[in-house]
Amino acid sequence: MTALLEIRQLGKRFATRAGRAPSPWVIQDLSFSVAEGEFLTIVGPSGSGKSTLLNIIAQTDTATAGDVLFRGTPVTTRDPRALKPGLERRIGYVTQDDNLLPWRSTLDNVLFALEVQGTLDQASRARAMTLIHAVGLAGFEHYYPHELSGGMRKRTALIRTLVYDPPIILMDEPFAAVDAQTRTQLQADLLRLWDLGRKTVIFVTHDIAEAIALGDRALVLSKQPSCIAAEHMIPIPRPRNVSDIFALPGFAATYEKIRAAVQ
Repeated sequence: MTALLEIRQLGKRFATRAGRAPSPWVIQDLSFSVAEGEFLTIVGPSGSGKSTLLNIIAQTDTATAGDVLFRGTPVTTRDPRALKPGLERRIGYVTQDDNLLPWRSTLDNVLFALEVQGTLDQASRARAMTLIHAVGLAGFEHYYPHELSGGMRKRTALIRTLVYDPPIILMDEPFAAVDAQTRTQLQADLLRLWDLGRKTVIFVTHDIAEAIALGDRALVLSKQPSCIAAEHMIPIPRPRNVSDIFALPGFAATYEKIRAAVQ
């Protein structure tokens, strides 16, 4: 498969404050690529720079060294003033917080990015309704965020990103704050949505089982300064039933390999 995104010898350390020793590297000499349509999961210990990595890819933060290439073209910048968050709508970013606008309904939150981009038309509105139905939000289009459950808010945030159809979607532990049952349902929703268009996804998680349930391939980050400690292909065929993932052939062996690499 063709690489859509390449990370080459990426490095990041934050600015040193006056009178202090140089800050340590958070990420150093980190390299990997992501194929078109691949679902890549990334796990690692706390403080290993997973969120920092996504911020650099999304151009909400600068890199100190190395490059990020989108379809072969370097897009990294060292200058904060040159950052282009979302890389001109080519990268979607789903964070831990849903960041829904409280004064807008479910449908209006989903359509918000299209309105800002000036791309809202009949076709994109129809796509929004298709996504709303796909995640079980039909009937809740005119509810406000405070009237929705935590899982519904997460679904709304997810399809708000999917609706404008970016080639790459970054996800930073988006299901971490919900209960186990809701999390399993959200994972199933995500896989169903991903299967509709096979977008390229980079999904960061602390949960090894989640990394296996969702991914085609899992990368393990080392402790700081972070680099790739291990890479594991997920041997479980698709489609997957995430509620039964623990019992599927290949799960236990893959789990143990990733757990050993994380430790």
